[in-house]
Amino acid sequence: MINLPLRALRWLIYGQPLATQQYDLMRLRKLLALPIFCSDAISSVAYGPQQIILVLCLAGLWLPQYTTLFNHHVMWVASSIVFVLLLVAISYWQTIFAYPGGGGSYTVTKDNLGTWPGLVAAAALLIDYVLCVSVSIASGMQNLKDMPILFPLHIGNHLVLYCIGAIILMTWLNLRGLKTPGLLFAVPVYVFIAMSYLMLFLGLGANYFGWTLHTEYTNQTIPAQIGTSFAALGIAVFLRAFATGCSALTGVECVSNGIPAFKEPQQRNAAITLVWMAIILGSIFAGTAALAVKLHVVYWEHQGVSAPAVIDQLSGTIFGKTGIGSVFYNITQLSTAFILFIAAQTSFADFPRVTSILARDGFMPRQLTQLGDRLAFDNGIIILGFLSTLFIIAKKGSVDLLIPFFTIGVFLAFTMSQAGMVRHWFKEQGLGWHTKAIINGLGAFATFIVLFDIVAEKFVDGAWLIVVLIFVLLFLFRTISTHYQNLSQHLAITETTAHAAKLHNTVLVLVQAVHAGTIKSINYARSISTDIRAIYVEINADNTPLMMKQWQEIFPDVPLIVLPSPYRSLIQPIMTYLDEFHQEHPQDTITVVIGEYVSDKWWQSLLHGNTGLLLKLAFLARKDVVVANVRYSL
Repeated sequence: MINLPLRALRWLIYGQPLATQQYDLMRLRKLLALPIFCSDAISSVAYGPQQIILVLCLAGLWLPQYTTLFNHHVMWVASSIVFVLLLVAISYWQTIFAYPGGGGSYTVTKDNLGTWPGLVAAAALLIDYVLCVSVSIASGMQNLKDMPILFPLHIGNHLVLYCIGAIILMTWLNLRGLKTPGLLFAVPVYVFIAMSYLMLFLGLGANYFGWTLHTEYTNQTIPAQIGTSFAALGIAVFLRAFATGCSALTGVECVSNGIPAFKEPQQRNAAITLVWMAIILGSIFAGTAALAVKLHVVYWEHQGVSAPAVIDQLSGTIFGKTGIGSVFYNITQLSTAFILFIAAQTSFADFPRVTSILARDGFMPRQLTQLGDRLAFDNGIIILGFLSTLFIIAKKGSVDLLIPFFTIGVFLAFTMSQAGMVRHWFKEQGLGWHTKAIINGLGAFATFIVLFDIVAEKFVDGAWLIVVLIFVLLFLFRTISTHYQNLSQHLAITETTAHAAKLHNTVLVLVQAVHAGTIKSINYARSISTDIRAIYVEINADNTPLMMKQWQEIFPDVPLIVLPSPYRSLIQPIMTYLDEFHQEHPQDTITVVIGEYVSDKWWQSLLHGNTGLLLKLAFLARKDVVVANVRYSL
């Protein structure tokens, strides 16, 4: 009965447990895999072009005299990012078929460049996954806060709380299994894709179709206190905008990390999903940038206040925010917010899987390899939710403050993975290996150039912290690995341990009174040793004579040792006695038997002192005793 509330709570969180044999039922078809593994990449069109425009606007290129330069930079930056996307997608296509077991950048780099380069890639990926959740949730809330129908929620005034609530919801859904969020999130993802193409079709073809644009919803000015002009620094502005806009490429590697989650044929289904993602992301990203240029949309952020999101401005201008057009506007904004929330799902799908692989290799706690009730890596999911919440709190849910931390990790992982694939083809030298090596080599070169640009442009804005965190994770990996290696050596069976002499076992039974539970504890002690001693801590001296009299009547053959406790401590006298006994009998095995009452109903445990639990906690740090817990109930 005592476990009923706990079982009910567990069922509420996890749902009906699944047997290990049902793991295949949780594998994903392509249509469900797309929203789970690709929503991160696809959703980045909501903030990727926006970050390009933010940099160009803060540089003053939005001013009328620089309009041509503004348009030129936006399109060149967007085109460059789409080109890098194509290179990365083609490179990871090859990775999918070369490494069908998943693991992505970590596995590829570790196998081809060595363990420590692989751990660097893993650390970079893990940090990127955490930031992906924070950025996606914050960006989703940013798109919701300016919607007229949601003004009563005051999202902008309680942004951090709403973001934390969304992360908790995502964590809960993922604890219930990978397929659960896939089914729930598939519709918003496909609605977003459809509305994005509709918006681009009407916006870019407005003149041809005679479609009326509501330009009153386009923000074309910036507050005077932040409007500056550095137009002469064209190349520097271009590089900074490029570095910031490359946040749109995060998540491209996620399909290669999660190959085992696909239905058979796994590699083919993963590769097709990757192609779908690249086409959708590239076309919507380029189209959004072109539409922003056509409408001369500007975006700014200053002291926690920002212009409406670029997607908000575009959808408002194309559909309008009143009348029948408001229906399409609201659908677009809601689907944008939802896909940004769902983008966090990509991290929830891959972060636990990568940590489980690291744990399997001995670089993270082994608990991360364990599957939960719904065949998900529960511990990794919970850790991801906690860490992403910390970033939301630290940066107050601001997308623009979180972006500088973003992308450096993923492009480091991109570069190392593709360099590893080049090494892989040189080792394998199979059919067409020269062409494959060249493709991965181009991918490695392109992502390295982007990485160098990101580090140079964003280092002082916060990228330095990511470098520090990578070194912290490497130190953590090394510490954990060293511990497991030492433990393995210590537990290894040698000739000495295999033929060790039989040890003498002295059993100490902790007693508080003479009752039926005490008899059960003594009988258990007799079953494992002939050397038994009962230990009684004297809290109240007036009770000792009666205790000794009863003991002699029931257990005349078992000596009772009375330990005075002038300060009424239960634990300290026992510890002191154990120290003295161990010094006198260093070769003996000491077994401490603790009797513990088990309540039939959960509330009954509140009526007892739970001394047994306190004693077990006290013995956790002792290496010289074996603790046995004898439980009894009414």
